Order: sequence, then C-alpha cells, then structure tokens
Amino acid sequence: MDILVVTISIILCFYSSFQYIHSLSTISISYTNNQTIICALINSTPNQQPYINCSSFPPGIQIPTISTIQSPSGIVGGNNFFCSVSTFTSSSISIMGCWRFSNSNTNIAYKRIYRGPVLKELDAGNSHICGIVNRTNRLQCWQWPELNSKTSSITASVSVGEHFVCGLTGSRQVQCLGTNTNVTKRVPSGNYSMVAAGSQRACAIAINGTLVCWGDNVGKTPPGDFKALALGDQRGCALTNPNGTVVCWGGNGMFSIPESLRETSFLALESKGDVFCGVTTLNLTLYCWGNDNLDPNVPIFNGVIPGPCKNECPCGILPASARLCDGGQMICNPCSQNSDEFPPSSIPPSSSPVEENSSWNGKMVAFFVVGCVGSLALIIAIFLFFSRYFKIRCSQIHDSGRLDEAEMPRTESATPVLEKRLSQLVSMGNKGYLEDFSLETLIKATDDFSEENKIGSGSFGYVFHGTLEDGREVAIKRAETPTSSSYAGGTKREQEDTDSAFLSELECLSRLHHKNLVRLIGYCDESDELVLVYEYMNNGTLHDHLHELESSPLMSWPARIKVALDAARGIEYLHDYAVPRIIHRDIKSPNILLDSTWTAKVSDFGLSLMGPADDKSHLSLRAAGTVGYMDPEYYRLQHLTTKSDVYSFGVMLLELLSGHKAIHKNENGSLRNVVDHMVPCIIQDEIHKVLDKRVPKPTPFEIEAVAYLGYVAVDCVTLEGKNRPSMGEIVNSLDKALAACLRTPNFSRSTTESSS
Repeated sequence: MDILVVTISIILCFYSSFQYIHSLSTISISYTNNQTIICALINSTPNQQPYINCSSFPPGIQIPTISTIQSPSGIVGGNNFFCSVSTFTSSSISIMGCWRFSNSNTNIAYKRIYRGPVLKELDAGNSHICGIVNRTNRLQCWQWPELNSKTSSITASVSVGEHFVCGLTGSRQVQCLGTNTNVTKRVPSGNYSMVAAGSQRACAIAINGTLVCWGDNVGKTPPGDFKALALGDQRGCALTNPNGTVVCWGGNGMFSIPESLRETSFLALESKGDVFCGVTTLNLTLYCWGNDNLDPNVPIFNGVIPGPCKNECPCGILPASARLCDGGQMICNPCSQNSDEFPPSSIPPSSSPVEENSSWNGKMVAFFVVGCVGSLALIIAIFLFFSRYFKIRCSQIHDSGRLDEAEMPRTESATPVLEKRLSQLVSMGNKGYLEDFSLETLIKATDDFSEENKIGSGSFGYVFHGTLEDGREVAIKRAETPTSSSYAGGTKREQEDTDSAFLSELECLSRLHHKNLVRLIGYCDESDELVLVYEYMNNGTLHDHLHELESSPLMSWPARIKVALDAARGIEYLHDYAVPRIIHRDIKSPNILLDSTWTAKVSDFGLSLMGPADDKSHLSLRAAGTVGYMDPEYYRLQHLTTKSDVYSFGVMLLELLSGHKAIHKNENGSLRNVVDHMVPCIIQDEIHKVLDKRVPKPTPFEIEAVAYLGYVAVDCVTLEGKNRPSMGEIVNSLDKALAACLRTPNFSRSTTESSS
C-alpha cells in the first residue's frame, strides 16, 4: 500500500511539474518609513551577468552590497525587507538572501534564509514569502512557520497577500491558504492560467482570458482578454492579450493607467501597495506609477530583464533576449493558451466539451506518446532507486537527508516555538552575518560526525572538529536527537530543552562580538538536525589544562591569571555592554576555551538568558547550571541576577588556584567542594597550603598576586549575592594581579565587595 502511495505521488509530481511555464519576478517593490524602494534585474551589457539595481522614492536609501550577488534570477520585496534568489544550474540549487531595512534607513542587515533545490516560483506579501521548490513541487514559506504545516496542492502561480497565499494546483484550480477567510473561503471554481494577490483580495485569469476576483473590496473588474495581472491595495492592473497594453481599475473608480503609458506595450507587471511597475516591450524600460512620489513619464531603469533566464523555451524565445542573459541562456516567450507551440502536457483540463480548435494533431499525439513512455521509464527507475535506498538506509537513525527535506517539520510539539524563533532570527536580521550551512557540508567536514572527530560536549549536544571545503577549521556542535519517536513525558521535555538551548546560543552569539567570546560562524537547521558552527579553538578547554594534561603552558601563575582575566572580560561584556545584558548561567572551566595564542574565550551559551535590566531585578525560573558551580542563592530562591555568574566564576578561580575540580575527592576518598576546601585557608592567609602543587611555587612577586586572586575568589563565593563584586570590579582586580607578577605589588587586604 505504501509503495502504491509513493508511486502515485511520483506520477502526480511528475505530471504537475510540466503543467506551467514557471518564472520568478525580476521586479520588486518594498516599503520602509514612508519610502518606496523599487529594484530590478538589469543587464545593459551583452553577455554579462545580470545585476540588481535599486532606487528609493523619495531618495535616501542606498543598498550597495546587492550588486555583489552572484547569478541573481529573481527578486521580491515587502514591508521593510527585500530578497534575492540566485540559481546555480550546475549544482541545481537556489540560494535566497534577504536584506532587512533599518529604522534609520542608513544601513541594512543581510541574511541568507534558504539554500536548497531550485526555487521555480517566489512571491512576497507585506510580511511573508512563499515559493515552490522545483524538485518536490512543494509550497514553502518563510517568515510564516505556521503555513508550512498546512497541506497544500499549490504547484504554480504562487501569490502572497496579507495573511494568505494563493496559487494553482496541478489541475489549474485555485487554492488559497491562510487566516484571511474572506479570501480562503471564497475561492472560485473552474480552471485558470494565473493568480495574483493584493493585500485583502485575489484575482485569477480564467483559461478564456477573463478576470475573476474575490475577497474584500473587489469592485468592478474590467472586461477583456488578459494574459497577466498584478494587484495592489484596492486596485489592479492587467496586460491585455495579445498586444500587452495595460488596463487598470479600482480606487473607487478613480485609478487608471497614466495617459502617457496607455498605448505602451508591456512584457511584465509587478505591484505592491499603491505602486505598479511594468517593463516595456520595445526597449525593456521600467516605468512605475501609482503614488505622488513616482513620475510615470520618467523611466526608473533601462535594460530591465523581463523574466528569468532559462536554458530551454518550449514556446520560443523573446527576441534579442540572449544578450540579457549569460551562459547561453535566454528569456522565454509566454505560451498562449491556444498556441500550437504550447506543450501538450501544459494544456489545462477543461470541464466543458472539447472545442474544435483543441483537437489533437499529429504533433501533439507524438508528444503524448513520447511523454508517456518517458514517464513510465522514469517512474520505474525512481521506484527501483527508492526500493534499494530504503532497504539500505531504513535502519539508520541519523540520516543526512536530501536537500529538499531541509524544511520538513520537526516534532509536532516542538515545531511552533522553534520555527517561530528561528524565523525571527533568520528573517529580521542580526548584527552578525552568520552562514547557513547545509547538513551535507557539515557531514563532509566531520567525516559523518565520526568518533575520531568528537572533541567534547556542550549544553545541548556533542562538539566535533571539522574542516570545511575552503580549509577553515571549525568546531561543530550537533544537538542530540530524541532516541524515540514517542514524545510523551520526559522525551518531550528533553526535545524542548534541546531546542531552547540551541536557540539561546544562536540568539546570544549572533549579536555578540568580543575577543573573549567564542565566535559563532554559522548554523544548520535541516531535517531534525540542529547544528552550530564556531571558530575552532586549537588549545582546548581550561578544564583540560587543569585536570587532564600532564604538561601545559598554564603551569605558571602569570599564565593562569591571564586566562582568568580574559574570561572575566568576556563575562563583563555580557553583563555590562550587551543590550539587553546576558546572564550566562553556566560559567565553568570546560566552557573557557583557549585559541592558538592562548587567549581565553567564554563559550556555550545554551543556558544563557537575556536580562534582567539591573541587579535589583530578578527572574523567577527553574534553576539551571552545573553542580559545584551553581550559585546556592539562585538554587535555593530561584532568583537569578548577574551575581550568579560571579559565584560560578569564583568557583572557577578556586579551581584554577588549587588544581582541584569543583567537586573532587579528598585524601580519604570522600567528595569535597572546592569552596569548602579553599575558602578557610584563604581567609586565614594560608593559601600556600592549598595551591596547585604542579605549578612551581610563586616567586616573591607572584605570591602576593596569587593571594590577592584568592581574596577575589572568596568575595565571589560569598553566600549573599549583594555582597559579591561585579564583573567590572573583578576585571580591575585581576588586571592588578597580573601586573603584580611583573613588578613588586603593594596590595592592601581590602575587599572587592560590590556596593550593589
């Protein structure tokens, strides 16, 4: 039965993939702060790669980095964002990146949000983006995670409105999804050639060329035979068939095409809000109209590409279009519904009796026979491949998966929160330009996450050493996946904790930049895999050098004080300079990493939390951290402040001084806390009795610095948080201690208590 379902699905996908001549928009319209940004794909020089050009109306927004995008094939825009799709035919992938306009209009943030199988359709509303993935004919949306969980039959003519998306199914019927029921519940019956969406309504062109509209404020639609249309807010424009002149309607009967453009023939239309733009047939010039900021008599751009460049055109190529594309590609003519050149498999099914002019000729029969034979051969080949594939792979728990599976939903319980927060991170932009790695790339970099490459563990998974194709060494943290398909009880909680840790680290490190914080390079969110990619820290963890290695450059007091100072500066940045401030919640020696220059950096932000605004505020939540390092006040009262990190840092200082783990065995084999062991000796000025015996005895210059370090540690582990120093005060103290190793110090035994 399952094989039958798979086979039928393959047949339907194969059939529907030939139903339409697909395209991506080469014009985009965006809005930000009362300004309109119009972009277009340009190629004014023969046989050169197209590039993106943008202008704002009124002037004021510049987007210089867009010109660096390679192989752009389509663009879309919405409120405060603009996205570009690049298609690489050699590898059969598309890459989509988006720019988020800032409130000041002075800079924009770029983020790659998709890398996968070729996108053959793409459209954006004010807030959402949707497209069709070529390999699977599957509808996929961005900035709209709840839509991806819905069942869709849309395979073409995707158009996005305000909280709804419409398109055509394989049988050329209209389907609409979303929460705007005025549109989704009023979908007309029949067969159509294209669909367009405005903010609150939609229109479609029937196979006979007439317009049908539904939703709010539909108004009176114009009669005629049309081949393309674009909808804005309570208004629309359409291209007449066959001459390509524009007819506009709406705006309470007041909206029409400007007088100067009424006899002009256009090849393509695009709209957003109150703005409409079209590419002229004669000289590929872009004109726009609709609001007071635009002069319809003045062209926006010249040499605009009216459609995507392709390798094959079933219905002929646009004259002279070869000069607009590189690599021998061309721009296709649209297929007329009654054209003999229209591919047989693209002829829409009709509910009415077959008309005389739709009779099958010899050419169409030949196409049909060849298509059927080819389809049957392809289905058999795919069936054999899948049979062998599943036989080999079904027993494996961690499958890298195909690229087109990258956006498959996770567990039902975990998906909404995870997808929503990821969507916000990915689409809204951040201060860091994170790379979006494919799982295939990371599998190759780590030799399929082999045991030989495993170098540690973090808050939500194991860490692997990897080498990327460009030679970069990286550390790759891979989240642990549930071992059961059941999400009842503890397993569900574990999955939620994993998702939370992954997102906390991604949120924190994507916006933090400090020499004493481990740098996040990128991430992977594909299939059921959550992976973070960091700079590789050649010299391991502080824990390794204190407890695992026989010899180490950290077997000197200046070196250890320097590591403590580096770590303190990283934590100080989190507490005092990050906005909002960040509480790490898991400061410990395994989370202090050392790079090739022995600079210490704080890592593992899986338990980190934003806030509170000041140390008089607190968060009430379940205590988290590592036994031995956790603040007892936080554990007892579940009140979290930055002073909880200070306590953990104090434990780490005692660990660094004594060489003992936070929880370790004493001479009798009983477990002992390093705080209980060290603090009494330090208070009694007998720190020399508990110093790490593996480190040479401190010199006269070093002993006072080491003793002073002990006093700082004691202050850090004071039971009441209000009596602990701030990280800024700790940095100043450690800075003095390090300097004291190089000159004769003059310390007084004054406490470093915080006044807060």
